[in-house]
Amino acid sequence: MPAVTEHRSELGGQPVFWRSAPSEGSPPVLYVHGVPTSADDWTPFLALGGGIAPDLPGFGRSGKRADGAYTMEGYDRWLEAFLDHLEVERFRLLVHDWGAVGLLLAQRFPERLERLVVMDAVPFLPGYRWHRLARLWRTQGVGEIVMGATNRFALKQALREANATKGSLPAAFLDQIMAGFDLGTQRAILRLYRTSPPEKLALAGLGLERLDCPALVVWGDQDPYIPAEFADAYAAALGPHADVLRLPDAGHWPWLDRPDLIATVVEFLTA
Repeated sequence: MPAVTEHRSELGGQPVFWRSAPSEGSPPVLYVHGVPTSADDWTPFLALGGGIAPDLPGFGRSGKRADGAYTMEGYDRWLEAFLDHLEVERFRLLVHDWGAVGLLLAQRFPERLERLVVMDAVPFLPGYRWHRLARLWRTQGVGEIVMGATNRFALKQALREANATKGSLPAAFLDQIMAGFDLGTQRAILRLYRTSPPEKLALAGLGLERLDCPALVVWGDQDPYIPAEFADAYAAALGPHADVLRLPDAGHWPWLDRPDLIATVVEFLTA
């Protein structure tokens, strides 16, 4: 199994952290995490198949400056700069939740993308409306109060519905989130949600049909934040090269409910 290593550097005048593991004879997989997590999500995937997994700005151990570009467009450009920093030309891609910003990069450079997995991702599609917690975050004043009241117990209760397995999310997973859930991350989350109305999400996926590569859309049917109907919508937008894997016994982080999914996804990405 590939050895997973940690890296720290500077990009755009700010710290950047990422994990990587060697890829066997193929372009690396770029793993893009969502909210409110970090590259910690991807350690078991890296250990099995290699690739690269950064902490996005505002999250984990990367920079969290107050004037950061915590918007869809800002993350799109940052990912481009990150791949340039690593001198990566062609890549494979897995996006989860707000990691969907990686799809913006892919649509701008479809010739660089070899394989794609979309997993319980924010829909860059028509018809999506923000879930209850996101609506609170998007509300001025209310969002700041909710963020300020989020301790480990509150997080555990708020995310209890996110998994299909009985009980709360794994303690180690909650610990990883809380380790990076400081004021900088809270600010980044609020800015990202507040600059992303549903009509903007719908426009963001207009170029998905240009991604002419093998694609797999993976979804936990019990995801409380993004209905599973968007798995089929993503596959339809991606076209005939896309397959769908829906898991009736999984939630928003489907590999936590179904650890066997890690091998399935890695096998597809490294084929």
